[in-house]
Amino acid sequence: MSQPVQRAAARSFLQKYINKETLKYIFTTHFWGPVSNFGIPIAAIYDLKKDPTLISGPMTFALVTYSGVFMKYALAVSPKNYLLFGCHLINETAQLAQGYRFLRYTYFTTDEEKKALDKEWKEKEKADKQ
Repeated sequence: MSQPVQRAAARSFLQKYINKETLKYIFTTHFWGPVSNFGIPIAAIYDLKKDPTLISGPMTFALVTYSGVFMKYALAVSPKNYLLFGCHLINETAQLAQGYRFLRYTYFTTDEEKKALDKEWKEKEKADKQ
């Protein structure tokens, strides 16, 4: 690509995406609220690989409810906050997976299976520390 063509493409990109409206949006809570909130779903996704005995059933239920409420809120405000909706959709999915793991381990796993799983998790934890 020649230099004039590159400059024209860069100018076109900047005019289209880096404009007054975009910058105005980036400096609002409509943007920074969801961005800072992404720590919750990231942690939930990371925790999917951890021992199911560490899952708190009440907290998982609270986070499922919280994300459901805020997904509705994200679409109820004007203008619609799709970034907040996406953040809570990811969190809702991760928390439902955690809830499934909690229910399966707590209510649908026999004592013998729990002992085997506990042993497996302890070995895995020991291997991860080395």
